[in-house]
Amino acid sequence: MTVFRRSRRLVARSVTAAALVVGLAAVTPVFISPMSAQGAEGATSDCAAPVTGAPTGPATVSAESTPYGRVLVVGSGDQAGCSLYLLSSDRLHALTSAPFACSDNTNPTGAPCDAVLWPALLTEGAPIAGRGVNPTLIGTVPRTDMPFGVPVQQVTYAGQPLYRFFLDEAPGEREGANLFDPVTSPTGIWYLVDPNNGLPARGRPQVRLETAPVAGTGPDQTVLAVSMNDSFSLFADSSFPVYTLSTDRGHTSACEGQCAISWPPVLTSGKPEAGPNIRPHALGTIVRSDGSHQVTFNGRPLYLYVGDAYIPGIPGVSGPASINGAGLTSPWGTFNTISPSP
Repeated sequence: MTVFRRSRRLVARSVTAAALVVGLAAVTPVFISPMSAQGAEGATSDCAAPVTGAPTGPATVSAESTPYGRVLVVGSGDQAGCSLYLLSSDRLHALTSAPFACSDNTNPTGAPCDAVLWPALLTEGAPIAGRGVNPTLIGTVPRTDMPFGVPVQQVTYAGQPLYRFFLDEAPGEREGANLFDPVTSPTGIWYLVDPNNGLPARGRPQVRLETAPVAGTGPDQTVLAVSMNDSFSLFADSSFPVYTLSTDRGHTSACEGQCAISWPPVLTSGKPEAGPNIRPHALGTIVRSDGSHQVTFNGRPLYLYVGDAYIPGIPGVSGPASINGAGLTSPWGTFNTISPSP
């Protein structure tokens, strides 16, 4: 595992996609090594270790306290204490039986999402509910799309598949928290997981202003935006434009199901923070149908647009920042940006 750890650290300390590609290339020899398989006897892997084959025993899921509140972590084995995540766009699989958004399908990095970038938490037999976990929420989903070609079971929580992140090198790291990820297909947001209900443990986002060109070519506009990618070393504390929906009325959102995959709601685990030049009393929340809390501005629910997601320097998803959802009409209504008050 020495080669893998050295490559991982090179990636984590880089701010360019070129270094990311180099790091992933260096992972490849380890990825095909049987000694690094999840659950393999004698393996000495870490939180970033790729999954290379079927597990040999049951996985355990536990909970621990973090700045995001209580969140799910791996409960035992070589990855004990490593952060676990759900992916918002994986809900498309549950809704339509479409492929998992994080799978072995081709992506711009050239590395399998479900085995290298976001290693799936696999289990042999029923997973075990560890400390602080609701046993009625833990389950499994079959995966036949892993790159090693063997059918396996992935651990789920409240129906959502669970993953690690390859930039989390050690227990307590949470680089994947609130990462707006254009590498998945479709684009989605990675969240830590609340053990009480399986909902995203979002923390408190900051609502701020961002200036970017409309549709990538201009003119530049300054619009309301929200903080994302909290501690993602390649693109930390970034911001993305937010939108309102014309059909929203009162304290409810008209964007559910497939709409919420293309236009993810801006979620919060507490009172959202007001950035510079944002009026704090303009911010609020509503409760969505699944029990999660969505940020509002002047009473209007806020959304992100998957077409705005990017990671600088990665071919195919490299940006730059752009306002791509302004005025778009969807089956659910028209989405518009919010200009700052004079």
